[in-house]
Amino acid sequence: MEIRTERLLLRPWRVADATDALRVYGDGDVARWLAPAMQRVTDLAQMEELLAGWAADAGELDPPAGRWAVERQSDGRVVGGMALMVIPPWEQDLEFAWQLAADARGQGYAVEAARALAHWAFRVPGTVEVFAVVHATNDRGAAMARRLGMEWVGETDKYYERTLQVYRLRQADLVE
Repeated sequence: MEIRTERLLLRPWRVADATDALRVYGDGDVARWLAPAMQRVTDLAQMEELLAGWAADAGELDPPAGRWAVERQSDGRVVGGMALMVIPPWEQDLEFAWQLAADARGQGYAVEAARALAHWAFRVPGTVEVFAVVHATNDRGAAMARRLGMEWVGETDKYYERTLQVYRLRQADLVE
């Protein structure tokens, strides 16, 4: 499944994306916000293995769940990743996540990709809300959630065995 925006293509990950993906998931500034759900990727072989696993798992996920590479259309470079995944431990809520390479930040790519993915997700029957769970000190993540129109609904230790800020997005809240 692919989603196109004015500047971006959201598409399934491929093992061939490993070099660009490593610039995202190997970045300590990105990885620190993903733990414990995902640890920092330390080398190309580990990134290739992770992408192969994501590609293999893709067919097992019920839409709108999935993981997408964010590819810049102008040059075909993968600048980040997006995900909609059920959140452990009860796997009842759908987590909306985004990551960008350091040199791709500040250009509006995350918001552009996230809006397109959210619009698509809300067209899937049964999808009424998605959540972002953000570490209290992740100011950039919280700001992104607010730019999307997500509503802060409180703090919880329900997910990932740590206290996190929870933002919720419903279709009517989606900022254009």
